[in-house]
Amino acid sequence: MRTYKEVEQYILDIPKFAGKNTLKDTAELLKRLTGGRVRSRIIHVAGTNGKGSVCAYLRSVLLESGCSVGMFTSPHLESMRERICLGNEMISQEEFVKAFLKVKEGIKGENHPSFFEYLFLMAMVYFQEKNPDYVILETGLGGRLDATNCIEKPAVCVITEIGYDHMQYLGESLSEIAAEKAGIIKEGVPVVFADKRRESTEVLAEYAKKAQSPAIIIGKNNILHVNINHKTIDFSLHTGYYNYVSLLLQTTALYQTENASLAVAALEVLEDARITEESIRDGLRCAFWPGRMEEALPGIYLDGAHNEDGIEAFLNTVKNDGCKGKRFLLFGVVRDKRYDRMIQKITESGLFEETAVTILETDRSASIDELKTIWEQYTGVRYSFYESAREGYEHLTALKGSRDAVYIAGSIYLIGQMKSLMRRKQDDRF
Repeated sequence: MRTYKEVEQYILDIPKFAGKNTLKDTAELLKRLTGGRVRSRIIHVAGTNGKGSVCAYLRSVLLESGCSVGMFTSPHLESMRERICLGNEMISQEEFVKAFLKVKEGIKGENHPSFFEYLFLMAMVYFQEKNPDYVILETGLGGRLDATNCIEKPAVCVITEIGYDHMQYLGESLSEIAAEKAGIIKEGVPVVFADKRRESTEVLAEYAKKAQSPAIIIGKNNILHVNINHKTIDFSLHTGYYNYVSLLLQTTALYQTENASLAVAALEVLEDARITEESIRDGLRCAFWPGRMEEALPGIYLDGAHNEDGIEAFLNTVKNDGCKGKRFLLFGVVRDKRYDRMIQKITESGLFEETAVTILETDRSASIDELKTIWEQYTGVRYSFYESAREGYEHLTALKGSRDAVYIAGSIYLIGQMKSLMRRKQDDRF
């Protein structure tokens, strides 16, 4: 295997023949592959919603401060290479193949890593060679048993909002889910987390106490004077160390104030003299994370609201977005989410003139029949069903007037599909 396409296909096929290793196995593989010489300071991020956005804010501020930064995130939207970045650039195809081959050579005679483990090992091999000042690692699922949790001593841990997701793996209650996320907390390592729900906050605080880890808690009392403008939000932040006035985010998504605040609190923990109030302000202002209330085209918004809490945050943002016309929604979801509750929240919001419901280009997608069973329980709302996201999108954009808005939400898979579709349409015009 020498081409990027061959390597990509091999990695996509991994779930067919590989299982998951223990953390000890992954740690030993990582040590063998890197010689234990990953010298970058690690920022470890877990949580249910907001992980990717926190990573993006961290990266943007660190880059604005003059630091070099590697970042490993998931899932990707269009290209697998998005998961491994140096600075603002995703890994090149050539470097991707090189990292893949190094891992493949290093695992001979061992249990084959899972899909996520393999990509994590590739990322760490790549970062060891590039040696950035910081590496930001986002957990894939949970935290306690996540491959990224084989890192023994990160500089700081961040845990974003805890909500109901992946309950078949993480537990049915918020306390159980929080305990899995809290598994990334290491002895003596500071942890920053969001105070959104009493059940999860109590668990995280208790785990931090047991690990003798300084806990920095960000709640609604820390985020003040929030103002939503035409395409931006400004707010003030009090962290316990400093007060930041009139921080500006290039988004209308209200939930991003919390994610940006978690990032700022984590950056303070690093005690890096290069990180200043000015670089924090500038870094937050220029930060961008695709698919989070992203205005992909005029009046067309993409939001990766892929679970119950994500939909609630999305609806709260839409309600306050200042749209002067009608609102339309394109919705698709995977079957292992609590999509009945997601649909209930959408219908009860009364925000949308019509919702176009579609299936996704993945075998995880909820089917049209499954979705119809839920939608047809609600009267007084307009909805339609489409076998492809493209058909649903074209239906809604045909209805859209100059003052109207079309929103696309429900699954990260749907966001990736639509970004690819819009890019192809743009390319066809030139």
